[in-house]
Amino acid sequence: MFFADSYQHFFRPLTGKYREQVVECLRLLYERLYTAKADYGESLGREQILEIFAEALTRAPQLDSGGEPGDTSESEKRFRGPREQAVWVLNSLVEYGWLEKLVDSASLTVSFPFSRRGRLFTQPLVELNSTRVRTRHRNTRNTLNSLEAFASRGEVYDLIDAWEYSERIVADFTDMVAELEERKRELVREVEAQILVQQATDEFFAFMESRFQPDLAIRLSADSVEKHRDSIGRVIAQIRRKDNDKKADWERRLRQQLPELMTEGQSILWLMLDTIEDRMRRACEVKLPALRQALQGFTKRAEIIIRQLSYLQSNTGGAFTDLCHSLGQADNKSDLLEQLGADMAAFQLRLFDPKQTQLWQRSRRQPVNTFVEDDVPMSDDNHRGILLQQLLDQAFNFNSSDLRQYLSETLGSGERVSSRDLPLRDARDLLAMSHALEAAAVSQDGSEPFMEVTFTGEMASNDYFQQFDEFTLELKKRD
Repeated sequence: MFFADSYQHFFRPLTGKYREQVVECLRLLYERLYTAKADYGESLGREQILEIFAEALTRAPQLDSGGEPGDTSESEKRFRGPREQAVWVLNSLVEYGWLEKLVDSASLTVSFPFSRRGRLFTQPLVELNSTRVRTRHRNTRNTLNSLEAFASRGEVYDLIDAWEYSERIVADFTDMVAELEERKRELVREVEAQILVQQATDEFFAFMESRFQPDLAIRLSADSVEKHRDSIGRVIAQIRRKDNDKKADWERRLRQQLPELMTEGQSILWLMLDTIEDRMRRACEVKLPALRQALQGFTKRAEIIIRQLSYLQSNTGGAFTDLCHSLGQADNKSDLLEQLGADMAAFQLRLFDPKQTQLWQRSRRQPVNTFVEDDVPMSDDNHRGILLQQLLDQAFNFNSSDLRQYLSETLGSGERVSSRDLPLRDARDLLAMSHALEAAAVSQDGSEPFMEVTFTGEMASNDYFQQFDEFTLELKKRD
């Protein structure tokens, strides 16, 4: 159970009118204990923690009472100063399980570190408003690197790391889409509260510089999941082709490390590899288009708002406004109005009757060829030309099956032959020899054995080729 022992009312400090101040105290204490500001050679005592809390209380505002109806325990509390309130916050966090009270039996000093649950729940509060750039876009490359390390060294911990990194890829996309939607709502809300075009513009460009360029731009270009999806798929296919003894050993070690994933008749190794492939597919086909759509909606909304605010706050009202302003300041208004009336006397305004107006859509008809042609017999010359063209196409038509048959006949007596010793009995053999370098690609069809082509570095010639590179074709068994 989660709410047990001292954690029965774990979230009580985060309710009431002091909830924002308590959150600020947790953030500041977490920064002093676990970030770059921490001094790991010394533990914080009671007085140091009270000083940190007093500083945090001056930063955070006191909210209106928002606790449960009838709960007047916090609303009636009054503090004479920040120190007294800091003592109350410290006692509350210790009482409800956020902090622990540890006493050193040797020096009799008291320290107040975070409990495990308190530290895990405080970390999201710190990262929520953190301005530090986090390289969350590295999870795709971390997945690829861990899979490559597992394929080369065979350490199951690398596969577990790749499995965890792949889970974070989808989670990062979801968080980024939610952040863009929240940014869009905040932009609209701030513009409604105070129509300041400069502030809206500054916030938009600040987001593009501090958030888009270091993270989003890399995620959409350099570290795109579409870029590394094929590489991850090749590494997974390489792992699947390993020896059965190695895969059995990996399966046994994975069952020891992850007993909660054990299912009768199912392989944990295959489950993890299939899960990584499925997560990459979902990230490419679902999450990445959703991220691009959310980013496009955010930029379009910001562009519309900035244009509207710029138009509303523009000092120039156009030529019509200038004309009205000059007419209002003129001394001979009557003469000008009479002149305008005389000029516009011949002007007539006519409007169309909506009932008499109808839009027609002209349908484009497809042309029909009604011309009847006579059946003209084919001449002998045309018939002969078609037959010759078919024979020429068949003469130079050479596919992989022909090359495979030629090599099987050539290597029938041995498992290795040089390109200078390939037999040339007819024109088909000459075509096969010219395509001999494709032997390695033709043999990669999953069957055994396969062909290995090696360049010897020497030149050769025969009756049909003045000069060509010499290669050795060797028949090998697949591992």
